[in-house]
Amino acid sequence: MTEQAFSLDAVKWDRDGLVPAIVQDAVSKEVLMMAYMSRESLQKSVESGETWFWSRSRQELWHKGATSGHIQKIRSIKYDCDGDTLLVRVEQQGAACHTGRYSCFYNDIPVEGATDDPREAGDRFAMLNQLEATIAERYAERPSGAYTTYLFEKGVDKILKKVGEESAEVIIASKNQDNDELRSEVSDLIFHLMVLLRERGLPLDDVMRELGARHNKPTTNKMR
Repeated sequence: MTEQAFSLDAVKWDRDGLVPAIVQDAVSKEVLMMAYMSRESLQKSVESGETWFWSRSRQELWHKGATSGHIQKIRSIKYDCDGDTLLVRVEQQGAACHTGRYSCFYNDIPVEGATDDPREAGDRFAMLNQLEATIAERYAERPSGAYTTYLFEKGVDKILKKVGEESAEVIIASKNQDNDELRSEVSDLIFHLMVLLRERGLPLDDVMRELGARHNKPTTNKMR
């Protein structure tokens, strides 16, 4: 398919010349915030590679993170089938919310019969999604006393050291033929690997795509 040049006229602007923009973490897929873009702010976002919005209260352009340093580096921008909403996937630096929270969407409304417990979601890999979101939250908010905060503040060398240690523990548990110990050590290894992915800004989805590509690749019989 030939890629077509984007025109601002493809967006359905409201009567105030604005369009809502949903901002999503490109790594964890968490929705971070919703703001409005004008023609000028969308153009500046496209040209700069960082998010710009229109403040309806101040009636002016604003560059996300200009004062806080919590900028959003854009991975992609899409518009929906009606052209009246934007989806902006970003690499979030620090917290997205002005309250210091990772996401602006942290207030819950109880819904009868609803649950976000991954153990009840019917998806055996739902826990990985929740873990990825929690690690992303820790990365942004850096709560005092949290082990994940400690890892991020110590940096990639410390994280790699833990990955190496946990890999060795998995090997020892396997050699000991102790499945309870193995289950625990594999869990530790997966956790530290996901911390490493967040540190490197690599989505778990990319790893899944790599596995899928390998699975679907035709095998070659090299035997003579």
